[in-house]
Amino acid sequence: GVRQTSLANGLIVVLKLAVIGIFLYTAVPHVDPVNWEPFMPFGWSGVMAGAGLIFFAYIGFDAVSTAAEEAKNPQRDMPIGIIVSLVLCTIIYIAVTVVLTGIAPYASLNVSDPMAFALAQVGERFAAAAIAVGAVAGLTSVLLVMMYGQTRVFYAMSRDGLLPKVFSDVHPRFRTPARTTLITGLVIAVVAGLVPMQEVAALVNVGTLAAFIMVSLAVLYLRRAQPDLARPFRTPFMPWTPILAILSCGYLISSLGAATLWRFAVWMLIGAVVYFAYARRRSLLGLPSTP
Repeated sequence: GVRQTSLANGLIVVLKLAVIGIFLYTAVPHVDPVNWEPFMPFGWSGVMAGAGLIFFAYIGFDAVSTAAEEAKNPQRDMPIGIIVSLVLCTIIYIAVTVVLTGIAPYASLNVSDPMAFALAQVGERFAAAAIAVGAVAGLTSVLLVMMYGQTRVFYAMSRDGLLPKVFSDVHPRFRTPARTTLITGLVIAVVAGLVPMQEVAALVNVGTLAAFIMVSLAVLYLRRAQPDLARPFRTPFMPWTPILAILSCGYLISSLGAATLWRFAVWMLIGAVVYFAYARRRSLLGLPSTP
């Protein structure tokens, strides 16, 4: 259920914040400014390549919007939740990155657990162990949120006829798309076990960036094609906000590797075939999806 999911996620987030606090408290005294030289060893192109790869760290903010139908006051709560969490997490990301690269040379941080590794290098082994536990909790929290968001996207698509009806079946007790959650979890487990994590992250990033571009284009189109449409949410600073979103997302996509872009193109082609062969007629005519 949504309430149980929210409670579990809240407890994990408290644990994550405590671990981050332990890291900052124990690491700050060991910061050596020499480790920040050179400040941008790979130049601006290196920064953008890293941003394109690590963009998945910000995808959780998009997942907040998928809970709109299950929120008590979405017109007020959704924008507040997205903006406040985005600002706070960005500040935390910057603080951790500054301290992390200040206690260890950047070249030594290309490991699976850089925060714990850096603390161990400066003799803070107890804090390093706590950070390792926090990393597991952090992954659990991310999985929980992303599973929640993805299943709600499938539910909405199925309700609109874009996917089979099984994806919009609701559990009689918890009132959640339980079957969709189980199917999605199984697919995620298989992919996580068989595909290298860096390749998965790159594909997730390019797909999300492309989706943000499409949403921004839709905002521009609807403001012009249907100016009188009722809008519970209104994008500020039109048309500059969606234009800047399109340009920035497109720039990040261009920093990803050619292999990632080719895989994304193939995936989009498969999606287009499914849409025009199965979903388009059902969604336009309001036909129910077949089981």
